[in-house]
Amino acid sequence: MKAKFALIMKQYGIFVGFLIIIVVLAILSDAFLTTRNLLNIVRQTSIHGIMAVGMTFVILTGGIDLSVGSVLALAGVLCADFEHKGIPVLLIVVLALLIGAFLGLLNGVVITKGRVTPFVVTLGMMSIARGFALIYAGGYPISGFGRSFRYIGSGHVLEIPVPILIFLLTLIIAAIVLRHTRLGRYTYAIGGNEETVKLSGINADLYKTAAYVISGAASALGAVVLIARLNAGEPIAGTGYELDVIASVVIGGTSLMGGRGGVWGTLIGALLIGTINNGMNLLGVSSYWQAVVKGLIIVGAVLLDRLREV
Repeated sequence: MKAKFALIMKQYGIFVGFLIIIVVLAILSDAFLTTRNLLNIVRQTSIHGIMAVGMTFVILTGGIDLSVGSVLALAGVLCADFEHKGIPVLLIVVLALLIGAFLGLLNGVVITKGRVTPFVVTLGMMSIARGFALIYAGGYPISGFGRSFRYIGSGHVLEIPVPILIFLLTLIIAAIVLRHTRLGRYTYAIGGNEETVKLSGINADLYKTAAYVISGAASALGAVVLIARLNAGEPIAGTGYELDVIASVVIGGTSLMGGRGGVWGTLIGALLIGTINNGMNLLGVSSYWQAVVKGLIIVGAVLLDRLREV
């Protein structure tokens, strides 16, 4: 009986924990379970969630991407400037994806061809992208967008906020790629045993680089949603986002060692992080204590990942 309970908790512990948190917050705050607040949680989670979908690909290969917040900032100020120059909204979105993909490509090439650890490469890119964002914007936000662009961040389709729809579409596309394409199969295989993949004649470097390209593109898409919602592209945007993004992926069951997990678990992880953030705000918890709680969540996520490996 004890072994069966342990197995259930190992497989579904994240869902149990999520439900417990929801019940506790519902008891502590009357405003928590309102439709408006629940939609607000998912809308706030959508930006981190989109980025976490891209991060899932990277972590599945056994890597890490610390540059996602800075990539978001650089893509954001560039897209804000594009909007001021009168570039059509659809083209801005495409350019954002290309910018993010390019930065991810740089990460992937240096990691695979330079044989440098992902931690070091993406840490460097974190500083480089942030620096370029500050230089390009002169340290100031670029604000004031047209209604059509702001619709991406604040519009609704059948009462559902557009950012939530973009998040769900990103999830569905990523799930299909991971489950039904060669890229998805090789992403899992590289995380499981990269040497075996290489010995099988598969270009592991290509598919590992693709994971970083996807992560960069997802961060840039998150940037478009964020600046459209805030009506401003800020060079300091995204600071610390990598912590929430990585925590969302790991809490959702994707192993830091690679080879196991998926985007639907990432969805639960992102919602859990968003719910905790929202609950602490409703309860008036100090931002200083919120930082402590986030740190504990990240440590707990890593410990949980280790327990899953046992």
